[in-house]
Amino acid sequence: MYTTAFFYRLVTTIFSSVIFLSIGTASFGQNSAVIPKRSTISTDISDLEKPEIDGLLYEDIWQNGYWETQFVQRQPEENSAPSEQTAFKILFDEKYLYIGIRNYDRAPELISSRMSRRDGLEGNWVEVILDCNHDLRSAFSLAVTAAGVKGDKVISFNGANADIFWNPIWYAKSHIDEQGWTAEMKIPFSQLRFGQAENRIWGLQVRRKYFRNEETSVWQRVPLDASGWVSEFGELEGLQNVGAQKLLEIQPYVTTSLETFAKEADNPYRSSNIKRLNAGLDGKIGITNDLTLDFTINPDFGQVEADPSAIALDGFQLFFAEQRPFFVENKEIFNYQFSTPAIGSIYNNDNLFYSRRIGGQPHGSVFPKAGEFVNMPQRTTILGAAKFGGKTEKGLSIGILETVTASEYAEISGDAETQRVLVEPLTNYFVGRIQKDLNQRNTYIGGILTSTIRNLDENLGALLHKSATTAGLDFFHQWNNRNYYLGANIVASHVQGTEAAILQTQTSIPHLFQKTDADHVEVDPTRQSLTGTGGDLKIGKAGNGHFTFESGLTWRSPELELNDLGFMREADVIFNYTGVNYNILKPFGVFRNASIGYKHWIFTDFGGQLNYIDWDIELQGTFQNNWNAYVGYFSQPHVYSRSFLQGGPRMKLPDQYGFWWGVSSDPRKKLSVGFNGWTKTGNSDSYYLLDNSLNLTYQPLDQFSLSFIPKYTLINHRLQYIASAESAAGPRFITARLDQRTLSFALRLNYTISPDITLQYYGQPFLSTGKYDDFNVVQTPLADSQAEQLAFFDGEQITYAAVSDQFSIDENKDGITDYTFQNPDFSFAQFQSNLVFRYEYKPGSEIFLVWSQGLTSFENPRSRFIDNIEGQLFNTPAINNFLLKITYRFY
Repeated sequence: MYTTAFFYRLVTTIFSSVIFLSIGTASFGQNSAVIPKRSTISTDISDLEKPEIDGLLYEDIWQNGYWETQFVQRQPEENSAPSEQTAFKILFDEKYLYIGIRNYDRAPELISSRMSRRDGLEGNWVEVILDCNHDLRSAFSLAVTAAGVKGDKVISFNGANADIFWNPIWYAKSHIDEQGWTAEMKIPFSQLRFGQAENRIWGLQVRRKYFRNEETSVWQRVPLDASGWVSEFGELEGLQNVGAQKLLEIQPYVTTSLETFAKEADNPYRSSNIKRLNAGLDGKIGITNDLTLDFTINPDFGQVEADPSAIALDGFQLFFAEQRPFFVENKEIFNYQFSTPAIGSIYNNDNLFYSRRIGGQPHGSVFPKAGEFVNMPQRTTILGAAKFGGKTEKGLSIGILETVTASEYAEISGDAETQRVLVEPLTNYFVGRIQKDLNQRNTYIGGILTSTIRNLDENLGALLHKSATTAGLDFFHQWNNRNYYLGANIVASHVQGTEAAILQTQTSIPHLFQKTDADHVEVDPTRQSLTGTGGDLKIGKAGNGHFTFESGLTWRSPELELNDLGFMREADVIFNYTGVNYNILKPFGVFRNASIGYKHWIFTDFGGQLNYIDWDIELQGTFQNNWNAYVGYFSQPHVYSRSFLQGGPRMKLPDQYGFWWGVSSDPRKKLSVGFNGWTKTGNSDSYYLLDNSLNLTYQPLDQFSLSFIPKYTLINHRLQYIASAESAAGPRFITARLDQRTLSFALRLNYTISPDITLQYYGQPFLSTGKYDDFNVVQTPLADSQAEQLAFFDGEQITYAAVSDQFSIDENKDGITDYTFQNPDFSFAQFQSNLVFRYEYKPGSEIFLVWSQGLTSFENPRSRFIDNIEGQLFNTPAINNFLLKITYRFY
């Protein structure tokens, strides 16, 4: 048995030794070479004739004067001469930045002109990156392909994150000629955020993708082992006469939709198709040159792609990425993932702000009686939202978000008068975020505050918190040319509600205060609030040389609760993470690059119990023929679960080990193939898992591409929690062996008629079936083997009733049923698809035609897996939604 003292010494020893090693290396190791920064001067053409944006670069204003060149390779042969050179020139006037780029190519007939939707960037492309605040951490990226497709994004955290949902209004054209291809850009200063310094200097990088050789080259050399990206850029000077820019954009929209489905004659809510007409407004106002106000009134997200299908049997909530444009654009300022190890962890999605909480499915439920029908809203209406933010020239980042969602009611229709039941209350959400750069941009400190306030009735008051507040402070420092870093943050939460609501939180999966063997937590049914803390401390090496590493310590106290406006998998955990990588960044032998890495995680809880150890080794590389491959091994030699019995005692699970792998072919080819998967097994008590996925991408034409991703997961003989029950002998926790099969296919079709007209299809059929046997009751959960842990029911103790689909248990065989539980066998099927036609008829103004189709089916598994595919995916009626959305942007 591991003691609290032993675990404390284990974690502190590992963490302290890594800190000592890091500081020692930083102090006594050889300093990294500083790469000289290049600079270029832009030319003021305010009094000259402006160029026409046609991609030709024929005007004298382009032909005369100096062009920047002397690019160097970044990949694969870093700091070598590129296969083809690139040259560019930058001009400006009071309102616009003009950039001309010449991409030389001695074989212009071989230039790839693959088409895609905006931000696709297929084939040959060139990218201009502007660090307008010269903060060495964030930048605006604007790119164009040889086919004229634009791409734009906001880069943050020194290149670690990118927001591709930033869609500014700017202009670009490209043209292929006998010397290669050219690109011409016209960028309104109003679309960029920058201060009003007199001696304005921007960070600048120009990067080119030479598709034929899978090669990138850059104007400012940035070594592959550099600790960052934006911090290493060259400089753009000469922008001295650019005044304050006015930004005012108003974008109204109107939508009309039709929903069709299988009719139910007696159901007044499903007896005829549903037609809807809706309208709303989006807007953007420039408060200053570097701070903007975005707002939306009654937003519509009908063109957003459906979430991928998934099923969870462990009780934990599923995380889905945000896809709604208002919430994803400039989202990084609101990001507060307070534990994000570079090596990853199951808690990487934990965040004080998870925007999917806003406008989601209503929390309440209704239970109609026989003969009654229910009209349940599928999502909560967002009445309005506003966000204010940006970054000042002095390094102060600000983000404020305010959102109000409407009360939502379910209607119940029957013989009596129609009833309306509140299923979601009127709610106000607030997020405030701030960060300040210090120490010549090598350090920042920041904070966040979130608030959720609900107007509850008696029923929802027993389910939801009346109010929830979270706060956090974060700190990040880099030294030795940003090669080493130290990060720390702390968070706190406070939730208030009725005794019933707080009791539900205490006994929910993330907390489980009712665990019978946990002395450090207990259920208190009289409490009306909970207060918790969490945090993270990490140190690492990010660049300069072959080795990178990171080690850290994260904690979440038992009462920490973030799930009102944030996302949190579970509380009551302390864990150490450590990872070391050796990277070979230059080509050798058959490889273009390769790496080997080690990482581990060690978990305990606030009761001092060591619950989990996992260590991994991975090798990966890119071959000279542009194929990629990786393989890894993991071992979990110590596994105890606090949540396996979902409120029962802590349970010892079998030790596990396994492998993962992947290989993919050259993505430049018309047909590219990828195959990946992983497997898990262990001793005789362990279950077997095999997960395989194939990725086929075919692009027969520059305008058309197809991708097909089938995935199959097999699980055999996994011990799975079924239910808990009360008997005369005390509480019972029932488990069984699970055999599960999961099959899915993801299909994508992209047809790009022009950079402004696209047709896209996404479809995913999904089926997962599970069959249980070897039902048992847990007796000694901490025993070393399942033969000692479990008492299996024999044929006299367990009986099944098909009419009620229930199992009855008679433990002492006295002919009296002690308890029952529902048959856990399942077959879950889902199909989701979107067909979207998009036409950007003027910059920022769009027409969408959308056809969405979906079905969901639950039933018991049939004798053959293929029978469920046919019966549930092909014979279940689908719901169809047809939508027309028109937007017009005034600017």
